[in-house]
Amino acid sequence: MIDRILVRYGDLTLKGRNKKSFINICLQRIRERVPEGKVKYIKSHNRLYIILNGEDPDAVIRALDTVPGLAGYARVIRCEKSIDSIVAASGKLLNRFKKPRTMKVETKRTDKSFPLTSQEISIKVASLVLSHHENLSADVHHPDITLNVEVRKDDAYVYVDFTQGLRGFPVGTMGKGITLLSGGIDSPVAAYLAMVKGIETDLLHFESTPLTSIESSQKVIDLAKKLSAYGIKRSIRLHMVPFVELHQTLLEMVPEPYHITIMRRMMMRIAERFAEQDHTPVLINGESIGQVASQTLDSMKVAEAVTSLPVLRPLAVMEKNDISAIARKIGTYKISVRPFEDCCAIYVPSSPVTHPRNYYAERYERLFDYEPLIETAIANIKTLTLSPESDIQLDVAGLTVREALETGE
Repeated sequence: MIDRILVRYGDLTLKGRNKKSFINICLQRIRERVPEGKVKYIKSHNRLYIILNGEDPDAVIRALDTVPGLAGYARVIRCEKSIDSIVAASGKLLNRFKKPRTMKVETKRTDKSFPLTSQEISIKVASLVLSHHENLSADVHHPDITLNVEVRKDDAYVYVDFTQGLRGFPVGTMGKGITLLSGGIDSPVAAYLAMVKGIETDLLHFESTPLTSIESSQKVIDLAKKLSAYGIKRSIRLHMVPFVELHQTLLEMVPEPYHITIMRRMMMRIAERFAEQDHTPVLINGESIGQVASQTLDSMKVAEAVTSLPVLRPLAVMEKNDISAIARKIGTYKISVRPFEDCCAIYVPSSPVTHPRNYYAERYERLFDYEPLIETAIANIKTLTLSPESDIQLDVAGLTVREALETGE
């Protein structure tokens, strides 16, 4: 019977004198998902054992899948330090695989008093296991299954399916950022990758109802719920910026080719000021070089010119297929492709400028007084703290997101 999960840390083990604090934070993130009381935790050098005490190992593995900082984990059977016990435990694990497969045995012997060497243990265990499993054959080069045996001071451990973790660093260990979240495929992936690298991120969304539909805002809430699974205490903050007045004004006052450029500059201004209020040192977005007209290097430069904060772009050099694959993995893809567009996707100019110039952007911005509009937008930002279990449905016809939140409908 599988009685524990073996957890190995990723780059945390390279942190020198800070390693202990990183590992403790990682353990804290695990406990937020698998509370102590149901299971027991045993720390051992650069690894962690989760004693299941009857808990479903698959449920624990699913929880670990949302914890950055872990190199991987495996379902383990603990047994006595004897060849017979190791072979018996191995059989229980291998019985889970019904189709004919090839296998090899790898052994680590930290107890040097054990009478057999690591290689001798591997040969002995492989011989006995294969003699009891007709559907298995040996292949030491490209096996379907690697049976891992560890002979330690007190006991032996056997495991097969080592699952790769998210790696990176525990969320919060690398500081805080704010991700500009649209309803598309890219920005949720950018937020996820930032969290995998240890950045605690809030989400900032610019909503333009009724220029955009209420369903567009619902998409963003549902995306945030998915991302919250990776956050501290399985939660994330979503800040909804009422952008419609500023959006309408720039559509009326700015020449069409510069609509997207000026809109992004306004978003950057709002994001910077809000970040400074929240003592957040960096902004994050989902831009990928050359993907659309507003994501050329010139466009990025002109949009970023209005902020002094660093702007992180985790997806800058990634291909769309690779971004989409991550979105599918984390469960955001099907939400993002719902046919409801955000303010970045509607009213797209027929011929958007691909190589904007800062002096033109500044000239067009002088055509209207945007400062009061920015101040009003920031003053009316509404914040939601979301978890995967949050139940918020914005299906109230005719209400903007902020009105729905204020009335509690």
